[in-house]
Amino acid sequence: MINPFEIIETINMIDKENLDVRTITMGISLMSCADSDIDVMCSKIYDKITTYAKDLVKTGEDIEAQFGIPIINKRISVTPVSHLVEVLKNPDIDSCVKIAKTLDRAAKATGVNFIGGYSALVHKGCTKAERVFIESIPRALASTDIVCSSVNIGSTKAGINMDAVKQMGRIIKEAAELTKDTNGFACAKLVVFANAVEDNPFMAGAFHGEGEGECVINVGVSGPGVVKCALEKVAGEDFGVIAETIKKTAFKITRMGQLVAQEASRRLNVPFGIVDLSLAPTPAVGDSVAYILEEMGLEQCGAHGTTAALALLNDAVKKGGVMASSYVGGLSGAFIPVSEDAGMIAAASAGSLSIEKLEAMTCVCSVGLDMIVIPGDTPASTISAIIADEAAIGMINTKTTAVRIIPAPGAKVGDTIEFGGLLGSGPVMKVSSLSSEEFIERGGRIPAPINSLKN
Repeated sequence: MINPFEIIETINMIDKENLDVRTITMGISLMSCADSDIDVMCSKIYDKITTYAKDLVKTGEDIEAQFGIPIINKRISVTPVSHLVEVLKNPDIDSCVKIAKTLDRAAKATGVNFIGGYSALVHKGCTKAERVFIESIPRALASTDIVCSSVNIGSTKAGINMDAVKQMGRIIKEAAELTKDTNGFACAKLVVFANAVEDNPFMAGAFHGEGEGECVINVGVSGPGVVKCALEKVAGEDFGVIAETIKKTAFKITRMGQLVAQEASRRLNVPFGIVDLSLAPTPAVGDSVAYILEEMGLEQCGAHGTTAALALLNDAVKKGGVMASSYVGGLSGAFIPVSEDAGMIAAASAGSLSIEKLEAMTCVCSVGLDMIVIPGDTPASTISAIIADEAAIGMINTKTTAVRIIPAPGAKVGDTIEFGGLLGSGPVMKVSSLSSEEFIERGGRIPAPINSLKN
């Protein structure tokens, strides 16, 4: 039974500690829209999205009004579009971009904030159609507003597709150049994965996986500010107490997320999928994963001990969340997007955080190198090598890792690039001047590790 103290506690979390539901994401299968005729396919895609998601935004707003729980984003994820491209008579870049524009138009008609799924899964190899699709990504993202894209280039079972890694370095550079008037904004809508999950509700990496049903509701919760405030109440206690405090707080946050997910599922008559209990920060002061780590005793995020603190946080969040819901999924942990986290921005600007330190931190947190701005003249091979390093961490550790990196055209180390909204602003970070070109040019596939042989 819920008692008055718990109600007051939740109200305080919302009013004073930035507790919110970051997203309600409707996953929609587009497999029934596949057609060899591009015009027929696009018509089917538009009709299906606008039919299934027509009430998504209103439902989210109604739940928000009734329960007083802020719901920041309403989003859609769809079947990886590269699957649909396979059935076209003559797949080319223009056809792929036409699908992207259809997704953009349909998503805008429903009123959602983003649509994800302009995606390809090429962790073991690429078909001819998938190569064409990947080549279309820069134009697709530059010519749309709310379409997000992802490419899975590696997995623990398959290894790392280094040909795709090489291609993605060049694709990211091209996407940045095509949107140089907005500081390479297209790259903020593009993520490169290893071990991508099929039910992630967060952008830019959300897509509706092959193992999913026709339509599903996934919810992503947030609450770094709530966790920080909880730790303030146990200042000076040992790490056992800190872990227990985070677990209990994550439990409360996840229960709220499950309430919203079940209510949205009931009202939309769509199955409830998962709650992703990731701590997703924002640029708002107090809503920061970095501040949680500093509350544990670090002078600033990036100091020695940061990786250990983040490991504790990530583990405790998962333990608390799985006790609150039987359907925890997505990524579920702590995100460390540099430009979206006020504490991370401050640490990177002060020089306390480097890309190398962030890479070490990704070994123990959700996802990876996220929303990192680098100089615009960074070679494509260096970007590919960064992707390869991050994919190796995911492959060896059997976890999802990713790279969302922005080579801002014309920007130099020390500059600050503004993106606005939840994407915040990012200090341009230094990358190694050492060449990785010969390494990337080798191509082929890095074999799967021995720990993949579990059957």
